[in-house]
Amino acid sequence: MITSQLIAPKSIVVIGGSNDITKPGGKVLKNLLDHQFKGSLYVTNPKETEVQGVKCYNTPNDLPQVDLAILAIAAKYCLETIEILARQKSTKAFIILSAGFHEESPEGAKLEQQIVAVINETGGSLIGPNCIGMMNSNYAGVFSTPIPKLDPKGVDFISGSGATAVFIIESGMSKGLTFSSVYSVGNSAQLGVEDVLEYLDQSFDPKTSSRVKLLYIESIENPAKLLKHASSLIRKGCQIAAIKAGGSAAGSRAASSHTGALASSDVAVDVLFNKAGIVRCHGRDELTTVASIFMHPELKGKNIAIITHAGGPAVMLTDVLSNGGLEIPKLESSELLAKLYSGSSVANPIDFLATGTAEQLGQIIDYCDNQFDNIDGMAVIFGSPGLFPVYEVYKVLNEKMKTSRKPIYPVLPSIVNVKDEIDYFVSLGNIYFPDEVTFGNALCKVVNTPKPAPSEIILPEVDHVAIRKVIDAATEGYLSPDNVQQLLDAAGIPRAGEAVVASVDEAVDAVIKLGYPVVMKVVGPVHKSDVGGVVLNVKDEATVRREFNRMIVIKDTTAILIQPMLSGQYVYVGAKFEPKFGHMVLCGMGGIYIEVFKDIQAGLSPISSGEAHDMIRKLKSYQIIQGVRGQEGINEDIYAEVITRVAALCKAAPEIMEMDINPLVGNLSKLTAVDARIRIEK
Repeated sequence: MITSQLIAPKSIVVIGGSNDITKPGGKVLKNLLDHQFKGSLYVTNPKETEVQGVKCYNTPNDLPQVDLAILAIAAKYCLETIEILARQKSTKAFIILSAGFHEESPEGAKLEQQIVAVINETGGSLIGPNCIGMMNSNYAGVFSTPIPKLDPKGVDFISGSGATAVFIIESGMSKGLTFSSVYSVGNSAQLGVEDVLEYLDQSFDPKTSSRVKLLYIESIENPAKLLKHASSLIRKGCQIAAIKAGGSAAGSRAASSHTGALASSDVAVDVLFNKAGIVRCHGRDELTTVASIFMHPELKGKNIAIITHAGGPAVMLTDVLSNGGLEIPKLESSELLAKLYSGSSVANPIDFLATGTAEQLGQIIDYCDNQFDNIDGMAVIFGSPGLFPVYEVYKVLNEKMKTSRKPIYPVLPSIVNVKDEIDYFVSLGNIYFPDEVTFGNALCKVVNTPKPAPSEIILPEVDHVAIRKVIDAATEGYLSPDNVQQLLDAAGIPRAGEAVVASVDEAVDAVIKLGYPVVMKVVGPVHKSDVGGVVLNVKDEATVRREFNRMIVIKDTTAILIQPMLSGQYVYVGAKFEPKFGHMVLCGMGGIYIEVFKDIQAGLSPISSGEAHDMIRKLKSYQIIQGVRGQEGINEDIYAEVITRVAALCKAAPEIMEMDINPLVGNLSKLTAVDARIRIEK
């Protein structure tokens, strides 16, 4: 838990405080002093009587009672010190800057566990160890610089890496971003990113709390907690952006099924963030650019006016926004054009030339705000070739940003030529964007990130008893075709009639019952097509006999599966269990196209009907599903229901590790599972 003493301590002690400000114990004390901590401040150092003008105690035993202790001493001394503070000095909050714990050795890990046990027993909070500290508008308890402007309406930032936190703060400050709080959780011995987010959710006050949260995460230890509190905060009116590092393809394990190969752990992060409504970023500058967009008024639509005095940046921004799904609608106004210099254009981008004035910029913004109903927001690009100051332009921009009904995004690219003017613009409380392409990509991400999924999702009814009967009786590994059929039936997933045969005469009898034409497939080999184990459109007995005798001797084949030959579009649904995250359910085009195009969408179970429809509609091949060039599509509602039923099956049978239904063959009236494979682990 996070105690009030960690957030707003009335007294702080720096254990290991120093006069040498190049050391963590010296720098953290200097930061506390420079940023005017209003409570009582103490220091311990056995070699000093006064440190940076603060009275120094020789040992923790000599201290009065103190709310928060910041430790900058060797790891081996931390446990004894915390024992004294927690049990004798009523200390309820600790920040351990020191390294040398679980990140270094088994002995360090044991020491870390002992420290956490003491703090838990005494009802305290711990940030770290191995971190830069934390800061908010009450105190700057970090040993790093720079210290950003600490404003309760700024950004709440939680980072799993201290150094990365510094770099992200620097990136944000350079744009004018302010911070409400910064938590560098280090080893997350007691409090990790998810725990701090939980606190921000539970303590959220719509009148006083920041509405922007940034996360830098290296390991998601509790995805369910992250999902719960991130989505809760977003429903309360917050916006969240996050970097999850360490998700390269090299980190995903090899898998035998289509689903296992396609659904890496990084896909799990994507679907978790999508379900929560978190904007996923992949770099520091992108994260702080998204945060800067969050700090502007909300964009209510997708139509953007680009206002510029330079053609090139406007063209690049137009490309980025258009490719990202936003609109740059054509504009017309002879009245506005008459107010601009000859050669200007109002078609959108609105180009008022390098000689354009501050007055003209104000007139353009007013037209976009009040006259152009098909505009939802404005991007203003204004730099300088260095000929003259642009203070007047930035003054007008500042005034219009405060009065416009529609958001205005200032793109100020001349970070050298007009550095002083930009600093002035930021000093007025504004945030700007130095690069139009970075801004455009970030804005598209913000607009295209879905809202959080419903907090309560009702899955379709399935035959839980029948499912458990199959799973409980089965051994680990891939289930037999008969068991797979029983699970599909119990989940209410329509499937083709079929027969599994072990002799040529059984094959002939099965075809007579099923009716021609049929499909014949080997049972056993993983990738049937690769070994010649699939024959389509079998129309006579002679072919049945010939192909049975050929396929039954293919390596690893134990039997032959016979099904009616169905026609229609091929689609796919699969599932994969990802440790910590639970089941991902995937959809896409089926048959061989899944391997060729890898056009898939994924969702984190449980999946609502709305989420399933969104997954389908985000497929690049969605037009094929709808029906294109005279070809019949498939029934999207039935397809979405199959996705939710697979999620329900996985909930009833968490032992399912990988599952493929490929293909599902369908049209506008029905969708039928033709082939399915399920692997379980107990």
